[in-house]
Amino acid sequence: MDQQYLRNPAAIDALSAEQYHVTQENGTERPFTGEYSANKQPGIYVDVVSGEPLFASVDKFDSGTGWPSFTKPIDTDNVLEKSDRGHAMVRTEVRSAHADSHLGHVFPDGPTVAGGLRYCIISAALRFVHRDQLDAQGYGRFLSLFAQPDLDDAPAVSEQRS
Repeated sequence: MDQQYLRNPAAIDALSAEQYHVTQENGTERPFTGEYSANKQPGIYVDVVSGEPLFASVDKFDSGTGWPSFTKPIDTDNVLEKSDRGHAMVRTEVRSAHADSHLGHVFPDGPTVAGGLRYCIISAALRFVHRDQLDAQGYGRFLSLFAQPDLDDAPAVSEQRS
């Protein structure tokens, strides 16, 4: 059975002031201050309101901007892109599909080898689920993103004796 991700009023009530400002009022956080800007742990990032899976650490890269940056979403059905003409700029806003949380913006200046996009996402809109907790928290279907190469396929290491 597929998981249903919904805008959860109880989760909205439990948000910190910063999380509420970001997700419900289209706010942001100062660069390099977010909880996940330097996170290098394996896992996925989910919407703080609905829990819908959004991004994976395998698609995260250091853009130097001070916000978590990803080359693509885990599932494009969970991420909406909308035109944003605020702040005297034309940008593409990124929102979660089921909770309608503001997540950040997407820009066309990401790594070209990975499609050229940079999803610049605000830490306060996210909850991180470590790879080791995916199954326990209902995200086991994403474990394959972190599969280790089969040791039988690894190049042989020659042993030198003196």
